[in-house]
Amino acid sequence: MHKFEKVLLILNNKTAIENHHRIMTVIKTKVLPVLLSTVWISISEFVRNELLLKSFWVEHYKKLGLVFPSAPINGIVLGLWSFLFAISIFIISKKFSLTETTFISWFVGFVLMWVVIGNMNVLPYGILIYAIPLSLLEVFVAALIIKKLS
Repeated sequence: MHKFEKVLLILNNKTAIENHHRIMTVIKTKVLPVLLSTVWISISEFVRNELLLKSFWVEHYKKLGLVFPSAPINGIVLGLWSFLFAISIFIISKKFSLTETTFISWFVGFVLMWVVIGNMNVLPYGILIYAIPLSLLEVFVAALIIKKLS
């Protein structure tokens, strides 16, 4: 092997190591925080809406002549919503403090949703006394995960 080939081999190995380091940094500081906050949001949403507040939802939907949607596809969509919400919290967290991120994200993720579903008459307003503090906690923990890991 010529000296030139040895130098190229060393440079290629150094580049591969640097690329691996960059990839691992992206995973640790971007992918992992978003995925962990997605898991937290999904668990929080499930506990709040399926375990704690489901009777509010079911009764309200029944009064409307509807069945509260609890099929597996609804869980999949909720998982997608959780992932997209975690991405938005991640983006917001890059420009704002933890407190600001929490309140901006909560407003965008929950207040606007409640306005829309309230307007559609499918929001049981009685849940808000529980949903407001629980959703604030959900967003705070998600933002904290993102802030600590990114």
